Amino acid sequence: MSRPIFLLLPSLILTNLLSSAAIEQQDPTALSQPMTIKWRYSSDQISNFTPAADGRVIYLPLAGGILLALNAADGRLLWRAEIGGEFSAPPTIDEHNLYVATEHGDSQNKIVRGTVQALSKETGITIWMKTLPSALRSGLASGSSAIFAAASNGIVYGFEKRSGLILWIHQHNEAFDEQPVVSGNHVYLGSSNGTLLAFDQSTGQLVWHYRAHAAIKSVAIANDIAYFGSSDGYVYALREHRSKLIWKRRTGASVQSVTIVDNGLLASSLDNFAYLLSLNKGALVWRRLLPGRTPARPLIGPDGALFTPLSADSAIVLSLKDGKPVNALTIGEENTNSAGPISAHNLVLLVTPHALLAFGPL
Repeated sequence: MSRPIFLLLPSLILTNLLSSAAIEQQDPTALSQPMTIKWRYSSDQISNFTPAADGRVIYLPLAGGILLALNAADGRLLWRAEIGGEFSAPPTIDEHNLYVATEHGDSQNKIVRGTVQALSKETGITIWMKTLPSALRSGLASGSSAIFAAASNGIVYGFEKRSGLILWIHQHNEAFDEQPVVSGNHVYLGSSNGTLLAFDQSTGQLVWHYRAHAAIKSVAIANDIAYFGSSDGYVYALREHRSKLIWKRRTGASVQSVTIVDNGLLASSLDNFAYLLSLNKGALVWRRLLPGRTPARPLIGPDGALFTPLSADSAIVLSLKDGKPVNALTIGEENTNSAGPISAHNLVLLVTPHALLAFGPL
């Protein structure tokens, strides 16, 4: 059973929250057009975390707790910040600040503690920092007034954006390592034990939960329906009212991502297939074999979806209409990096083991 612990701010009302994914992927880049590498930022410290971007600047996390701000147009270094420790989750942004989570190990007691920090997007200077008893492994989700995250010890947090003040915490007996999703009045989190939880953003009250058979891997929300994938190999559609299951669809292996697109729900699985399912009934519209496993969420454009398969030397673009390949972006080395693709300044950004590559139209 979960145990809610509330630090109440009665005046806090969180409405019309904007997810970090919407900020980071707001640039509607056409993915099927011929592209070439416009610039490259090379480093032997590239991490497996997806960069954040606001259309003008790319925020790239490196190993060793180093964060870079790069000009999206040409890859020029704007600033470098040494955060310390190691990143435990991808960075996220809002209109003003950048938010990062790190972990710090104690070599004697083998205790891993965490921090969450707000940095200036313009300078990289720390605005506030909060030290935590355990690392935030879930990723960070940005609301209008708060940042939401969960730790490996089962604690879910709501942090005030301006000061880092803990607005509320919720203790669980389950670990979290997947990205939270903010939609409407709720924050959605999937646990490694297979529970999907919906929290009220302003109070941290657990509104409802649903139990699957294995870890929740990815969540997407549309029209009061929660779509999510699980390591049990199924994609689920759950109506929020009374957490009623509408449908579930089996894939060939653990589901790694689900993404809502104009004509359905796009899912990728460790069977190396991409699936397009109908939103209403989960009917299979098409499926396509990819050249490798794709642990990261694809980048969605107006004309296709870009996947970055592991152990492949190129990224592949599938048509959302029929799943047929319509483009490929050559990376130049076998990709073993699990960071997801993003877009900024009409460019497509791909993270490889040794570089950040910016692709643009010929």
